[in-house]
Amino acid sequence: MLDRTHPDPGLSAEGTAASDVTDGAADETPQVSGWQRPVSWLRRAGQFLFALSFSSLTRRIVSLNIAGLLALVASILYLSQFRAGLIDARAQSLLVQAEIIAGAIAASATVQTNTITIDPDRLLDLKPGESYGAPDEYSPLDFPINPERVAPVLRTLISPTKTRARIYDPNGGLLLDSRNLENVLRFDLPPPSSEKPGLVERAMISVRTWLNRGDLPLYREYGPENGNGYEEVTDALKGQKRSMVRVNSRGEVIVSVAVSVQRSRTIHGALMLSTQGDDIDQMVTAERLAILKVGGVASAVMIVLSLLLASTIAGPVRRLADSAERVRRRIKTRVEIPDFTRRRDEIGHLSGALRDMTDALYNRIEAIEMFAADVAHELKNPLTSLRSAVETLPLARNDNSRSRLLAVIEHDVKRLDRLISDISDASRLDAELQRQDMTLVDMRRLLTTLTSVANETKLGTDVTVEVRFEGRGANDTFSAPGHDSRLGQVISNLLSNAQSFSTAAGKVRITCRRVRSEIEIVVDDDGPGIREDALQRIFERFYTDRPHQGFGQNSGLGLSISKQIIDAHGGRIWAENRPGPVDDEGNPTVAGARFIVRLPAS
Repeated sequence: MLDRTHPDPGLSAEGTAASDVTDGAADETPQVSGWQRPVSWLRRAGQFLFALSFSSLTRRIVSLNIAGLLALVASILYLSQFRAGLIDARAQSLLVQAEIIAGAIAASATVQTNTITIDPDRLLDLKPGESYGAPDEYSPLDFPINPERVAPVLRTLISPTKTRARIYDPNGGLLLDSRNLENVLRFDLPPPSSEKPGLVERAMISVRTWLNRGDLPLYREYGPENGNGYEEVTDALKGQKRSMVRVNSRGEVIVSVAVSVQRSRTIHGALMLSTQGDDIDQMVTAERLAILKVGGVASAVMIVLSLLLASTIAGPVRRLADSAERVRRRIKTRVEIPDFTRRRDEIGHLSGALRDMTDALYNRIEAIEMFAADVAHELKNPLTSLRSAVETLPLARNDNSRSRLLAVIEHDVKRLDRLISDISDASRLDAELQRQDMTLVDMRRLLTTLTSVANETKLGTDVTVEVRFEGRGANDTFSAPGHDSRLGQVISNLLSNAQSFSTAAGKVRITCRRVRSEIEIVVDDDGPGIREDALQRIFERFYTDRPHQGFGQNSGLGLSISKQIIDAHGGRIWAENRPGPVDDEGNPTVAGARFIVRLPAS
């Protein structure tokens, strides 16, 4: 996609026009060039991002990477241990603070009597050894908490902590609330007639409640006489200190602790300290904002890296697709697929596969064109001869001339029939080899069967065929993957050629052996051999070299089809002459022709 980004023609025209205006009126508008350059940069950046986003693959890569990052950030926000640790630390600090304040209240803020009333008459009635104590109404001494004396102490100790303090009597009644102390803390509560929160605020409250709530109970405000509604206050009035964590209706975390106010092991009340609604949430929000900032930076980096990654994937894939489309449309004579084989990844492998496929396709097209040209040429010769004979037949003056012309016509018709049959077989060969699946072919069984058939038919000659297997045991199969019918066609063609070139009462020898990872099949005859200049040409289409036979007896496609079949099996076939004994003049002689076939072994 990167290489498909082109500058906007309108931008060039606009830039030229702006340049002309600047040149013509430099004195009037000297500031045009100052803002034009940033606008041009922004426009080019927009075109670049649009070109990248045009690819669905790019969008998928960016979306998946960003989705994974967002899931990670959301998990950190939801499962962060900072909030739990902060709540525990806050609860411990509140407990310590509450114990200090409760001790101060118990020491200096209870009612104490400084005088003791003594009855003189009772003092005279004392017996020896008796002492005079306080009246019965002072035993045991009861010192209730005096709110007037508590308020100054509470004002001094609570003001710096920004917490809310409430003191309850032993029955759970509220004695004092720090919110009601003058000049201690002031909270601006919304008036009763205030409007309800808007949609955005409600959404934020819902998100905050979802993040903070978890399994925490909901915080409620109880009346002055319902202090026992708080579990921590109830436990404190029993002499046990306790802390609680709740969430209010706005999703804010409230941490509260309660301790008993004791003196002389007597519980005079309970002190409850609680955090304000936004105390902990401000710190948690600050921590979450820091996480979001890091997530934002990571998202920006992730987007840039995703775009770079997408450019290395979507761009080459787009170029490969465009080249494949041009190949399909044949826009050019031969379209070259971009070469990315230097990349050691799937894109490089895809590029190499497409290049090989395109080369094979062009080679196949060229082969078809050459085959069509050869077919037209080979068919044109007998058709021309046939046409000449037909045109000459009415002009024949005697029966002998007409008989010769009819023989020519019959010969040309048979030649055409033979050519058309071989051409049809050759044209179907590739399609059949592609459609059929290869199986393991037992070459021992195949060669034995073909040898038996050749010895029974002998093609009108007295040539016998022998087969021999070397290098393996009698039970070895010499198996090779392939198509048994087509491999049998190759061997039959080689045997028929060898029999046709061999002398009467001669022999054709087949040798099968294993050469490393290949199976080699050698067909030897005792014929005249092959001319040196024809050793390669005999595998060409429509080429034939049979001096001992009449013209037109062979189509010249047999060896060409055989080579095509062996090539399709990943093997090789070639011809050579068997060396014979040296003649009287010391020159080497030819003992016959030899065809060698090698196939990959299983």
